[in-house]
Amino acid sequence: MAEKEVILTPVGLRKLEDELEHLKSVKRREVAERIKVAIGYGDISENSEYEDAKNEQAFIEGRIITLEKMLRNARIINNDDVDINTVSVGSIVTLKDLEYGDLVEYNIVGSAESDPLQNKISNESPVGKAILGKQKGTNVDVVVPAGVIQYQIVDIKK
Repeated sequence: MAEKEVILTPVGLRKLEDELEHLKSVKRREVAERIKVAIGYGDISENSEYEDAKNEQAFIEGRIITLEKMLRNARIINNDDVDINTVSVGSIVTLKDLEYGDLVEYNIVGSAESDPLQNKISNESPVGKAILGKQKGTNVDVVVPAGVIQYQIVDIKK
C-alpha cells in the first residue's frame, strides 16, 4: 500500500524539520533523564514518575516516526508553482459569504500544516475541497455540519 503524499509549503517543511530535530536532540534526552531519575526512586512497579516518563517517551518516539514518514513522503509546493487563475495548494483565497457579505481570506495548505486559527486551511477540509480548482468569480457551496454555506471566490493570489 502506497504511503500518503504530504503536501507542504517551504514554511511547513521547515516547521516539521525543526520539530523533528527538537524531539531527537532535546526531548529524547530530557525524557531519558526523567526515566533515569525515576528508576533511582526504587521499585518501578508502583512508581508514577517512571510510568509518566515511559508514556512520554512512547509519545515522543511515535511522533518522531510520524514526522520522519511525513518528511519522506513530502511534496513541496513552492510559490512559483501556484497559479493565480485557479485555487490550488499554496493559494491565498479571498471568499465572500453570500448570505452575510463577510470577507474571509484563507491560505490553502496541506493537511499537515493546517491551522484554522491562522486562516491556514487544509485542501482536504470542506472549504478547501469545495474551492480547489475553481476560478475567481465562481460561487461554491460548502457542505458543513450546520448546513450549506455559499461563498464567492473574490480573489486568488500567491
